[in-house]
Amino acid sequence: MKTDIYKACGGLCVLAAVSIFLSLSPLHVYAQQSEQSKPVVVQPGAPGKPTKTLPRTTKGKLPPVAKADVQFMQGMIVHHEQAVEMTALIEARTENKDVRTLGARISHTQADEIAFMKRWLVSRGHPIADAAHDMHKHHQNMSHDLMPGMLTTKQMEALRNAKGEEFDRLFLEGMIQHHDGALIMVKELHDTAGAGQDAELFNFATDVDSSQRAEIRIMQTMLEKIPSKEKR
Repeated sequence: MKTDIYKACGGLCVLAAVSIFLSLSPLHVYAQQSEQSKPVVVQPGAPGKPTKTLPRTTKGKLPPVAKADVQFMQGMIVHHEQAVEMTALIEARTENKDVRTLGARISHTQADEIAFMKRWLVSRGHPIADAAHDMHKHHQNMSHDLMPGMLTTKQMEALRNAKGEEFDRLFLEGMIQHHDGALIMVKELHDTAGAGQDAELFNFATDVDSSQRAEIRIMQTMLEKIPSKEKR
């Protein structure tokens, strides 16, 4: 009788053990998968040296940038801000569809680029507003040139007071001047030893150069269709 009870109990115990094992197995597998899914930070070794596994808390560091890179970005923010200010005058001063379309594109593009430049500076621990903004205020007060292509206070005032074809002409002439200045700033950056090595900055400066050259050609063609002040 006892033997039968032991046998019955033994069978039940085996079934219970198997049931518990099966219920716990997925947890064990999940735990293994979770361990394997955690990212591993590996630092390549020097030639002939083994790689190192770094702590998971290790954070990447951006490479240092040149002083000229920071000054370029800070200055170009101010430069772009004036272009956006110029395009904001279009709606109330001209019905020229080509000028309106061009202005909208310039405004959108340069506003996006301003946001990018600000993120670039902040992510590298540099202030957005520096000497460039102080110089811009001086430029506004003294009507002296600040950065290449920047419109003077007198030019901006003439643009605000113009309407129709006169506005179109002043806007296109002023924006061509403005774009030419940006090209000079990019060239100065690339001509500075050690500057422009940051990949994001290099790509940005290259895009500014190519896009603004293309827009200059478009504006020159548009300007040819507008009678000059002397011919009126």
